[in-house]
Amino acid sequence: MKTMKVFLTMVLAVAVTASFGKSVTVDVEKSTVKWTGKKVAGEHFGNIDFKKGSFKVSDGKIVEGEFHIDMNSITCTDIESDEWNKKLVGHLKSDDFFGVEQFPVAKLKVVESSQFVDGVAKVKAHLTIKGVTEPVSFKVKMVDEGFASSLKVDRTKYNVKYGSGKFFDNLGDNMINDEFKLEVNIVAL
Repeated sequence: MKTMKVFLTMVLAVAVTASFGKSVTVDVEKSTVKWTGKKVAGEHFGNIDFKKGSFKVSDGKIVEGEFHIDMNSITCTDIESDEWNKKLVGHLKSDDFFGVEQFPVAKLKVVESSQFVDGVAKVKAHLTIKGVTEPVSFKVKMVDEGFASSLKVDRTKYNVKYGSGKFFDNLGDNMINDEFKLEVNIVAL
């Protein structure tokens, strides 16, 4: 009889999950966001931490989700010199780039998703950086510990114009690509 109750409880749990969906909370300690920015003379890269995040999967697709990124946590991992590393990170936090003092959190809100096919779904979302919200789209892949994604963001759409060839002439080797890349790995709690 006890075995039958356990079995029925498991069947009920699966049925409820299938009907109402599965809510996923981001493990902010284990999840990662890696950024890469390129310029004429090379590139820089580092990490940014999740502040919080959650999403819901129902009927084989992501039906809602919101993620908050702690812009104060931005790091640079490619510059070994403490002095130059601090200068770059300070510049990224300044109003020239992300204006972290005034805009300490960037947000991504899922607005639409295709169904997962072979573990991959196409997602449309609204990304907010520096108080500016723009649509973005990207693919999400199911991986062993959770979900992974990679997306390119045109920083100039978010009023991050420093060193952009669209807005400044004669930059030469100081020109910075308008797009930066985010590689996201989400581990669920």
